[in-house]
Amino acid sequence: MAISKEADTLRALYQSWTDQMVANPNLTIANLRSMFDEWSQATLEPENVTYKSDHVGGVEAIWAFPAGGDAKRVIIYTHGGGFAVGSAESHRKMVGHLAKVLGVTACILHYRRAPEHPFPAQIEDAVAAYKALLAQGFEAKNILTAGDSAGGNLAIASVMKFRDLGLPLPSAVIAYSPWLDMALRGETLETNAATDALVSRAVLEGMAGMFLGGETDPLNPLANPLENDFTGFPPLYINCGSAETLQSDSESLAAKAKAQGVKTTLSVVPGMQHVFPFLSGRAPEVEQELARIAAWYRAL
Repeated sequence: MAISKEADTLRALYQSWTDQMVANPNLTIANLRSMFDEWSQATLEPENVTYKSDHVGGVEAIWAFPAGGDAKRVIIYTHGGGFAVGSAESHRKMVGHLAKVLGVTACILHYRRAPEHPFPAQIEDAVAAYKALLAQGFEAKNILTAGDSAGGNLAIASVMKFRDLGLPLPSAVIAYSPWLDMALRGETLETNAATDALVSRAVLEGMAGMFLGGETDPLNPLANPLENDFTGFPPLYINCGSAETLQSDSESLAAKAKAQGVKTTLSVVPGMQHVFPFLSGRAPEVEQELARIAAWYRAL
């Protein structure tokens, strides 16, 4: 599948990381975090978006404020990185683009990461931030959760936890290339292994081990959202690339949610790598995808 020259930027970045991990199998978690903070290089700075560092419900966060955005509407964004790497800073520009096309503000959480803080620390932080925003006067109907990869898992699982706690649910959920199945049962882990430049079964096994901490069942519904009942879940937008090993997770989520009555949209973009919206501002494929997400959001 032919992709734009700009879109290949992400594949090249991922391949460079994979090459480094293969050459240096004993990289420390600090080394990996430094490397993955280069994720932001793929994204161009969105125009007319300002940022503010903050703590929300005790959780470190970065706010994104698009010029003219609706200050009463907010995205709670949980970043990807296998629950162990990535940061609010690495994802700041990508989320700025999403907030801008939706015309809302965004709160990007720098939640506690594994292995120092295994499950359920990440969900606890998402709950704390959500409660804090409700207490600040944000209405649940004006909040949406969003995230990518492991953060896409958290964007979904946190809503399940809100439901368990009897909290009002947000209006919608957006998941970029979500990593959902800690049991690693998806068939595209094998069928797309040759085209995904970053995410392999071995990488996922290592990340899942850190996240679950040897204590949590990989089928625990709050660690593995595919094990949930989605009845009553908010409208859901899922995207992924056809080159990525986690495509099956997106497809399984879409099928289950739709079968249980959730208003579900799945966008599988040909030739794209894992979390291809990192190419926001750079690649035409992402501009088209963001336009689709904006149209979906306006129609809710």
